[in-house]
Order: sequence, then structure tokens, then C-alpha cells
Amino acid sequence: MKLILLNHNEEYAAREMISAHIPKIKIELTETIPCHGDYLISEVHLKDDMYIYNASLALNDKRYTYSFETDSYSKTYIKKSVNEVMKEALDTVLPWGLITGIRPGKIVREMYESGSSISEIKKHFIDFYECCEKKTNLALQVALREQELIKTMPQNSVSLYIGIPFCPTRCLYCSFTSQSIKFSNTLTEPYMDALCKEIKYTADLLKNNGLSIDTVYIGGGTPTALSEKQLDRLLYETANNFDLSKIREYTLEAGRPDTINEEKLKIIRSYGISRISINPQTMNQKTLDIIGRRHTPEDIIRTYEMAVKCGFTHINTDLIAGLPDETEADFDYTLKEIRKLNPQSVTVHTMSIKRGSYLDEKYSMYTPSAANTVNNMLSAADNMMKLMNKSPYYMYRQKNMLGNLENVGYCDKGHECLYNIYIMEEVQSIYAIGAGASTKIIDGSKIDRIFNVKEVSEYINRIDEMIARKDVLKVR
Repeated sequence: MKLILLNHNEEYAAREMISAHIPKIKIELTETIPCHGDYLISEVHLKDDMYIYNASLALNDKRYTYSFETDSYSKTYIKKSVNEVMKEALDTVLPWGLITGIRPGKIVREMYESGSSISEIKKHFIDFYECCEKKTNLALQVALREQELIKTMPQNSVSLYIGIPFCPTRCLYCSFTSQSIKFSNTLTEPYMDALCKEIKYTADLLKNNGLSIDTVYIGGGTPTALSEKQLDRLLYETANNFDLSKIREYTLEAGRPDTINEEKLKIIRSYGISRISINPQTMNQKTLDIIGRRHTPEDIIRTYEMAVKCGFTHINTDLIAGLPDETEADFDYTLKEIRKLNPQSVTVHTMSIKRGSYLDEKYSMYTPSAANTVNNMLSAADNMMKLMNKSPYYMYRQKNMLGNLENVGYCDKGHECLYNIYIMEEVQSIYAIGAGASTKIIDGSKIDRIFNVKEVSEYINRIDEMIARKDVLKVR
């Protein structure tokens, strides 16, 4: 689709709104109105102290227009005009309305901290952002719960992230830094050597800066894809180099049940790790086969029960709504099976697929019916979590999500994942270690980021450079 901007330069706002309705669409900015093909013209002009917002859409040989005027200028009004013509052309309504950012809760918190009442915030979401009441209430509930937890964050504290970029197989929808450990087994030991070198350097950095660690998150990939010896080495080096005496939360992604055994769980417990994730994504075997996970629903149940037996009292399970070929009945079955396990927290993700990916090409994921289906799945998940006495505490959104929807973390009271809140709401610095890791330094409203290379062999070969990138943090 061609995009033409007249009298404004809010390209990103217009693009976001178009992509919210048609996630895969390729948008090309141009100054010339095409004679044929699909295009959208977004225009703003001032007349008699009033701003007039126009949008004109040509789509599938049909034309749609929308215009309104108001006394102020806002990129949200540009979104509104674009949204209206897209709604008419596609007969779609976005549950989040004009909110296209990944952190709806941040809007709530900023308004609340500025003195707005709950009713004023709710009205603003519904009237200004055209957000539906259900999503508005979700944003309010999550943001206010987050706010209470953010208040408990200790002074001069940071979180620590350590990435293990290996999995037994790579899921077809995965966008994380990860590769098959079967085909990368010659890299695991060199990776561990490089990782331990960065661990030592980062530990000295935190100590010299007088910073304490509040939460630790070991993710990936799948950390339990490491051997027992490698896993023990990782946890030993972490405990031996960092001062973990003040941490309030220690998470390790056990993720894939085909990587977990009793010995690994005992090693994890011995280092005081309080929270693990065992992630089924679905409890339907046909879907597990499609997405490339080499385990069964029975493996999930067996592994979960093993973790409980080993003494874990905070277990999270990840689910994905909108997996290929799954019906609402399939997703309901997964929810019922998870209810039987009753983990302390459940994170419900909406399927998000990169343009041109295998899944998207094969399964035609982005359709109005798919958007409606996944929205119904999320409603079913919310209803099930209420039956399980779990409340939403954490939420974020991604690009290319089915239905322009959201990911939500639910948990029993007192089992919120602090790290998830901190990283998403950007309220605490996170020192990150490993391939693809991104250090995020929060200084008031200023955020600095330091990136490690994603490719494992590059990380190994350039570890001294990765460490040197953190030199700017020596005296903060």
C-alpha cells in the first residue's frame, strides 16, 4: 500500500494504524498519489483555528473517506482518521482502538500519577482512544496492580538477565535468540566459557557501582537444554560472582519438558531458585507436532508433577492463543488441562508471526475470522483464570499479533513475576548477559541500551568486545 502524508510528518502513527488492521501489509511512503492500486492519503490542515483531519483510502478498487475537525493537533487524531476508513473498508473493530503501543498500562500509570481519577482514566481510554470497555478494564486492573509492586522496588537495585540461546528444537513461531542444541553441541562449552567471562565482569561492575540485585531471570532459549554439568556450572558461577543476598525473586525458564529431569530440578532448587516456567503452549498433540515441539501433553503433566515433588512452589505455564489450526474447542481443552495442574501463574500469549514466516505462508494466519477466534480464546482464558482465582498482573503487546491483541500474565496473589513488570514498564535497570542480551539502563526518563550480538559463534568470538561495550557503565 502507498502512503501519502499531506501537511504533517506523523508517518509512524499512520503506519501503526494501517498495520493494526492489516498486520502483514507492506507500506511504501510516497509523495505522489497513485493512479491505481491501494493507497491511503492522510492529511491535516488548519482552517479558522480548527484542525481538520482527513483520510482517504483506496482499497480493492473501492474508495473510502473520513474527515473531522477539532481545536487541537495530536497524532492520535491522525490515527483516528486512518482507523475510521480502515474500519469501514474492512468491517473490523480493534478492541484496543487507537492504542498501538506495547504498554497500555503505562498510559494508565502516568495519568494516575498525574492526579487523574480511575473514572477519568476510564473515560479517556473509551472516548479518546476508542478502546473497548473490556480492554480498558484490563489495562486499569493490570496497571494498578503493577503500581503497588513497583512501589516496593528497593533503591539502587537492578535486575539481572542471563540468556542461554539453546533449545532441543526451534519452534516454528519463535523469534528469540535460540538454536537447536543438537546441531550446536560443539558451541555449548565455548559459549559457557564466554558467558562466565561476562558474568565475572558484570558482577564486578555492579559491585563497583554499589548496586544490589533485586531479581534474577535466566532465560533463552531453554536453559535446561544444557547438560546437568553445564547447568550446575552456570548457577555456581552466578552464585559465586554476584551478591544474591538481597534478591527477592530468582527465575529460571525450564520451558520445554523434554529438557527436564529430576537431577536438573534438584540442581536448580539447590541454588535457591524460587520460580520456574514449564511451558506447554498447548495441550493438543496435533498442534505440538505442527509447531515443532518434540514432547507430548503427558510429558508436560509428568514434568510438572516432578517439579512439585522437588519442592517448587512457584511454577508458571505459558500458553499461546491462535496457534495454527487450533479451534476455540482446542484452546478450551488446554485451559481445562491447565486448571487441573493449577500452577501459581499462567501467561497467555497471543500468536505473533513475522512477515514471510513459514507459519504465515502455510496457514494464512491473518484473517478477520482468525482475529475473532483468538479474541474469543483470550476471553475464555480470562474466564478460566477467574475460576482459578488468578488475576492479571502483567500485560504487553507486540507487532503482528493476531487481532492486534495482547499477552497477559495471571497469577495467584503474591506470585507476581517482578522481573516481568520491571522489564516491560521500564522502571528498573536490567543488566543482561549472553548472546542477544540487551542491557537497559534506566535513569529517570532516559533509557540507554547496550546490545550483545545475537549469533552464538559471533558472541563467543567477540566476547571481549561485548564486555567492552559495558565499559560505559563503570561509573554511573
